[in-house]
Amino acid sequence: MRIVVITDSEFLPREAEALAALLDAGAWRVHVRKPGSDVRSMMRLLEAFPERYHRYISLHDHHELALDLGIGGVHLSSRNPLFPRGFTGQVSRSCHSFEELGRYAGQCDYMFLSPVFDSISKQGYRSQFPLEEISRRSAGQSVAADSEEELRCRRELSGGVIPRAADCTQVDWTMVFALGGVCPDNVPLVRDAGFGGAAVLGYLWEQYRINTDLDALVSRLRCLVPAEQADVNGFKRI
Repeated sequence: MRIVVITDSEFLPREAEALAALLDAGAWRVHVRKPGSDVRSMMRLLEAFPERYHRYISLHDHHELALDLGIGGVHLSSRNPLFPRGFTGQVSRSCHSFEELGRYAGQCDYMFLSPVFDSISKQGYRSQFPLEEISRRSAGQSVAADSEEELRCRRELSGGVIPRAADCTQVDWTMVFALGGVCPDNVPLVRDAGFGGAAVLGYLWEQYRINTDLDALVSRLRCLVPAEQADVNGFKRI
């Protein structure tokens, strides 16, 4: 069960140290997401990382720094839909529908699907995907039509445009990560539904923003995966 850590949207005290500690504790990758940040602030954060961590970092913003600093990954979204020319590292993408998973499956190394549970960091950002439906799709079962509830949710997310059910039999679900409201209570549900891992944001950073307790932050990460699923160096990165 792989865990991707997504940063808080704001720059936090001792943040590079905290992210390095999470990687040392076994996080599979760290996604640096700072919408609205300026390039100098982003560069200061990235330069605070020892170079050995660069391969495990993905950038949501200022993708050109991935080439300049040798960062290992970039993350695509509606805000930043293209990766830099000449970039050969890991490419991931945010998806908010089954149709998007099917569309981008052959273009990315892995993808996020959200929101799977009610978001912790975004108030009112509610779960959009029944786990039973995800289990059927991840098992390769065809789905003839969307349910009324799924159509309603997808209509809200897409601004009224409703793409019909995508053929997710071509999606490698081991490379799809659940995002949105992930915490220790629902990680077993993520695994059982067929996801390859989970991406975590609010559960980790909500308390750290208040107390900047690094040890408690690492402990929260370790609560996400049972000890028997971790290798000697932390959660498996393969």
